[in-house]
Amino acid sequence: MATILTSAPVSARTPRRARNDPAQYDDLAGEWWPPHGRFAALRWLAEARGRLIPDPPRPGAELLDLACGAGLLSLALTGRLAGWRHVGVDLSSPALRQAAGHGVAAVRADVRRLPFRDGQFRCIVAGELFEHLADLDATCSAIARVLAPGGTLVIDTLADTLFCRVALMGIAERLPGGPPPRIHDPRLLVTPDRLAQTLGRCGIEMTVVGGLRPSLVDYARWLARRVDSVRMLPTGSTAGVYQAIGTKTGTEREDR
Repeated sequence: MATILTSAPVSARTPRRARNDPAQYDDLAGEWWPPHGRFAALRWLAEARGRLIPDPPRPGAELLDLACGAGLLSLALTGRLAGWRHVGVDLSSPALRQAAGHGVAAVRADVRRLPFRDGQFRCIVAGELFEHLADLDATCSAIARVLAPGGTLVIDTLADTLFCRVALMGIAERLPGGPPPRIHDPRLLVTPDRLAQTLGRCGIEMTVVGGLRPSLVDYARWLARRVDSVRMLPTGSTAGVYQAIGTKTGTEREDR
């Protein structure tokens, strides 16, 4: 059953947990929105994600943000994207309370069992989600069910490569702005080919857009506290973070 949450204060603590333990997001709940907090890189990625989100087909059309955390994607839903109604799903109640405070219709639910109607969403965003999943097939199936025919799935995730394990886990976890230690499990990383095949079996055609890397100039300025964000730049390499677009096959429904 889905739980809709409203805003409330949160606190943070940081015990040592197993890799990929979702409880880490509760421990670090106070780190989502500070621009120099532990989730700074997620903020940068959320801003970059907006480049792949299509214009809303009508004002108030629903966009589903999977593993939405504290609602960082709202940073991108401005200008041409302001017409989307931002619906967010996550397991972390403290994060969802913050998301609600940033205008997100926040729902506590498991991405494998989404509590929405078939074909409800014209756009679904899965940012930094697939590298955390022990059951990729069930999640892809759930996404395909609630995505409208002709709808768009926006993806960014970590690649199953040696480079990713060394650079984005072994090294980046020790750098300011990098992912918190143990937030990822290298055994769950997914290659573009595997992800495309899994989505394809569910009726979603996936196309890889390319990779992302932080601007080194921006990062140096961010370290010096001269800027609050770092641009994620497109790159031809998909060995680290890669982006993709999925389209659900079938006839597009009329706007509701």
